[in-house]
Amino acid sequence: MATPLFHGSIVALVTPMTHGEVNYNELKKLVEYHVEAGTHGIVSVGTTGESTTLSIDENVKAIKKTVEFAAGRIPVIAGTGSNATSEAVTMTKLLNGSGVAGCLSVVPYYNKPTQEGMYLHYKAIAECTDLPQILYNVPGRTGSDLKPETIGRLAEIPNIVGVKEATGDLTRLPLIKQLAGEDFIFLSGDDATGFESMKLGGQGVISVTNNVAAADMAKMCELALAGKFEEAEAINQRLMALHHDLFIEANPIPVKWAAYKLGLISEPNLRLPLTTLSENAQPTVLAALQKAGLI
Repeated sequence: MATPLFHGSIVALVTPMTHGEVNYNELKKLVEYHVEAGTHGIVSVGTTGESTTLSIDENVKAIKKTVEFAAGRIPVIAGTGSNATSEAVTMTKLLNGSGVAGCLSVVPYYNKPTQEGMYLHYKAIAECTDLPQILYNVPGRTGSDLKPETIGRLAEIPNIVGVKEATGDLTRLPLIKQLAGEDFIFLSGDDATGFESMKLGGQGVISVTNNVAAADMAKMCELALAGKFEEAEAINQRLMALHHDLFIEANPIPVKWAAYKLGLISEPNLRLPLTTLSENAQPTVLAALQKAGLI
């Protein structure tokens, strides 16, 4: 099977901010960091990029700037999800012709739609664009679980091409492949089980860890996808503390602080209601960076 456009180590990119505003100079530096490190794709303004606290205009500008900075060297996936179907459709339409490679759309959060509601939500989004769509299932954050059977139904829509599964439940992968087809792209949204998902036939990881360990994540994914599991696992084990401890507080609080400690961004700040990593949690994240050999 040919390598899909969306594969390997795809970073769920943080959005750098200075005094609460998006810092585009630092965003450009982050894109360069990922191009040089061999990252296979960028998710721009996904949930790790604080999409929920940016306005639609800010979301669209940050995504278009990321595409501009990437300059065709790395595919950019736009975070376009919302818990209002009309807003997700608007965001998606605004990115038609922008140069993004596709869209990542999170399951509607808080309002807990039925499986039929989720199916109709994604169908409406897909029908407003020719852009490839990636479903994003993260029940721990949304309060709703997009079932494999619903993913199978959605896979019949031509431009719904894959799913980011952040449940950490590896038993779902073969079932989704069975229901959606072998060509349907399965991307792990859970760093701790991303390597194992590739061993089972997944195509890659949309990763938080990649923000601070880009070269290691790219190498690990390349080895895993090439079937070199022993070498890949050695890298993955070194990063395992990061996979876990970057979630010691709500994402993206810890990873922004880690990026700041590594000098990748100048401030660890987030927009309220998210706050900077607490002093009690900082030693744990620092130790994880040390275990990974990053400091």
